Order: sequence, then structure tokens, then C-alpha cells
Amino acid sequence: MSKTRVIGLDIGTTAVRAAQLEFGGGTAPSLVKYGEVPIPLGSVRDGEVTARDFVVSALRELWAQQKFDSKDVIIGVGNQRVVVRELSLPWMPMHQLKATLPFHVQELLPMSTDEALLDFYPTGEAETEHGREVSGMLVAAVRDTVSANVLTVEAAGLRPVMVDLNAFALMRGMTRGELAGRIVGLVDIGARVTNVVISAHGVPKFIRTLPSGGQDGTDAVARAVGISIPEAEALKRQLGIGYAVAPEFADAAEALQAVTHNLIEAIRNTFVYYAGNHPGAGIELAVLTGGGAHLPGLGQFLSSASRLPVTLGDPLSGVEASRVAGGRDVLVGRESLMAVPIGLAYGVAA
Repeated sequence: MSKTRVIGLDIGTTAVRAAQLEFGGGTAPSLVKYGEVPIPLGSVRDGEVTARDFVVSALRELWAQQKFDSKDVIIGVGNQRVVVRELSLPWMPMHQLKATLPFHVQELLPMSTDEALLDFYPTGEAETEHGREVSGMLVAAVRDTVSANVLTVEAAGLRPVMVDLNAFALMRGMTRGELAGRIVGLVDIGARVTNVVISAHGVPKFIRTLPSGGQDGTDAVARAVGISIPEAEALKRQLGIGYAVAPEFADAAEALQAVTHNLIEAIRNTFVYYAGNHPGAGIELAVLTGGGAHLPGLGQFLSSASRLPVTLGDPLSGVEASRVAGGRDVLVGRESLMAVPIGLAYGVAA
């Protein structure tokens, strides 16, 4: 059986990350190469490249370090300017359905269809009183947002062969094995953007993008005590959420608590909204990924607020990772950062 290698590229707020998977041979996919290179804060804002030169430099460094086998990449998008809606349409072949999307969805969007890139992710079919229908998720991204990231990747000498939604990538990267048969709330906490995906038996049922993440907590700590961002990041990890702190750290802890509480409430409200619209099929488990998921006490905080068990996700659980330079051990502690790039690679070859 022939083997296929695919590279998923995640352009995050604080780093660019790429994962190369190999598929085929009748075994589990293999993670062949993985790497990440930091970028300066402000280079990417809300998922959109705003300082191209810094990101281009980081991408070139990443390819030089890891020596990926190809320059073909699948990139992800996901921010407040990407709209995701549940939608049912009259059945037709998928290529025809996608071609007619602009005629069906204009009233559903906060933007003109001329300004948007449209896609449709089918999740099921049904016979209704109006005939055969296909249900799924409409995805509408502001064209300029996607173009900025695509042009940056091309400027680095890479070839974006596909643009995917980060939320779909997150679901593909995480709902394998035991999670594939459950109703789970996937929560990927990045630096400035948090993606929440409700997956039922491996099918996306609800997607929400929240405009906040772990960096907001770091900023709050920095403002509260007048220290640098690197110092605030270290202090934030030291303080965590829900722990007793020394009096001299009270202001920092209070600031971190306030920002984190707002994020947790938004996540909880997303879970409540979904449960209210799907009686009898509520979320069974919340799964955390992303750099912000590592804040001490965050999982317990979310569990208390949502009344759900919470676990840290591991996208490598269904992937053979021994072939990575240095072996699986070099990836320990970084697994949850890899969910999106691994999921992007799955989008083409899985």
C-alpha cells in the first residue's frame, strides 16, 4: 500500500507549529516530524497575520530546522471573523451544493457573500416533508483574513494546498479511539483565541470561537503588578487558579482570576446552550488542549463551573510517534499544543 505524507501548519499567536504525518501501510498514522518556532507578540492578531515579515522568518526557520519533506501545507483559520452555522439544504451533489451556497446563505451572514469564502461540512441526511435534505455546518470566512495568512505562507516559499477551519482540525485530531464514540466538548485555549467544539460520535454539532485565551491572563498579571510579559507568564504559572497565594501576590492572583473567570463562563455558557438544544444528548466530557490549558487549576475550575469531568487532551494517543527525532520523549508536555497541526494533516489524508 502506498504511503502519503501530509503537513499541517498552525499559525498561532505566539508560535508557528507544523506536524508531518505519514498515512498508509495498514497501520496507525505516524508522526514523522514536528516543530515549532516562536513569533513576537502582535505578529498574529485574532488568528490573522498582521506582521508578515516576522511570521515569514519563523516559517523559514521552522522548515530549516525540521527539514520537512515537502513545501505543500494545509493551513488553518479560526477567529471571530469566521462564522459557523448549522444549516440544512435541499440535497444535491456536494459540488453543486457548494456552488449554490451564496444564493442560500446571504441572510444568515453578517457580511456580503462577495466578501466571504464559503464552505459546507455535511454531517447527515434526512427525508423531510420538503424532500431529501442534507444537514451540516456552513463556514464563512472573511476573504481578507484568509488571504493574509495564505500570502504569508507563500512568501515563506511554502505552498498552501488547502485551507481548513481550526475547529474541524481540532475535532479530527482529538476524536479518535475512545473519544470517537462519545459526546465531548473540545476546548482549545490558545493565546488570544479559544475554540470550543461539541463533537457527538465524531461529528461536529456546535462550534464557537471565543476572542480570549491564555495571553489575556498574562497581560492582566503584568498590568496588576507592573512587570514584563515574560515575568508575568512565569508568575501566572506559579499562581494558577484557586490556590492560596502570599499577600504580595494578591493583586496578581485577583487579576488572573477575573480574566479566567470570564473565559470559563463563556465556555460553560456554550456547553449550557448546546445541552438546552439537545435534550437527552448532553456533553459527557470536556477535553482541554492548547497552551492555555496548562494553567494550574484551570481544569478543576472548568469542571466545577460546568459540572463535567475535565481531562487534558492528547492528540498523539492514536498516532505512532517513535519516528520523531529524539522519540516520543521529546514531545512530553507539548502534546496538547499539537492538536490543531495534527488535525489539519488528518484533513487531507485521513
